[in-house]
Amino acid sequence: MGIKVSIVGATGNVGREFLSILEERKFPIDELFLLASSNSEGKKISFGKKELKVLDLKKFDFKKCQLVFSSAGSKVSSEFLPKAAKAGCYIIDNSSYFRMDPDVPLVVPEVNSDDLKNIKKRIIANPNCSTIQMVMVLKPLHNLVPIKRVVVSTYQSTSGAGRLAMDELFDQTKSIFGNNPIKKKSFTKQIAFNVIPHIDSFLEDGKTKEEWKMEVETQKIMDESIKVTATCVRVPVFIGHGESVNIEFEKEITEDKLRDVLKKSPGISVVDFRKDEGYVTPEECAGEDKVYVSRIRKDNTLKNAISLWVVADNLRKGAALNAIQIGEELIKKKFF
Repeated sequence: MGIKVSIVGATGNVGREFLSILEERKFPIDELFLLASSNSEGKKISFGKKELKVLDLKKFDFKKCQLVFSSAGSKVSSEFLPKAAKAGCYIIDNSSYFRMDPDVPLVVPEVNSDDLKNIKKRIIANPNCSTIQMVMVLKPLHNLVPIKRVVVSTYQSTSGAGRLAMDELFDQTKSIFGNNPIKKKSFTKQIAFNVIPHIDSFLEDGKTKEEWKMEVETQKIMDESIKVTATCVRVPVFIGHGESVNIEFEKEITEDKLRDVLKKSPGISVVDFRKDEGYVTPEECAGEDKVYVSRIRKDNTLKNAISLWVVADNLRKGAALNAIQIGEELIKKKFF
């Protein structure tokens, strides 16, 4: 017996990944509804051997389905997901709208699946893409030796800002080689052959909202006592986020012990050789499900600190895959 599933934002980058991963993992679907704005209504999208028509989200009756995967932004989430919950659906939302709601669990299945025992609003939030890959690495280490502080700098691909942002990188690159004017739409500055230390809006204290998300989401998922400071940077890469992470522990932990713990942790692959090509880059992780850890080394400027490099496909584990894994957990826990 399958589940009746709908995807809100089915025509976007993450929506397409939902479809691909649902098919790959043979998610038990009885009926699938693809929802988007009225502009996409009637458009056909392949799923397995079928072609499904996109339906207008505003016209859809959520009583027809049991589980909603949503990735259409905070405005859509705020308007439509409470309606879906009222209709009896469970919702896994990829936007930031519900993440810090104390009554909404913020879940990475390998890290805190027990939080699914307490779903008050029928809504589960999917964390920020950069937060997901970082807490995947932090959690098993924190279980071994408590973490005091994390300093992270991100190298985030354009796909994190949507399909039009990816197009902008492509178009600007062509313009540079063709000696044509650079056009900016999705980004505040040129993204081709450049890096932009600005993701999401600025807050009063000088942080960007993306940086704030990484701090508060990590604390909500893992431990409020962990101090986190982030610098989030957009880079001219299509898919895959990189992170330089410096971790200060309460006690000493050796590099070998850290490697051993991460190698045994689900969803993580350690590729750490101190030679040319002995590490993983965003380009190599695109299309992969795992979070990759490389460049593990002691920080000799601080007691009990280790630095490392983390990469993951932000559209998969950073978004669609994590949400689908939450759905699988709901099935295991007999929510349907």
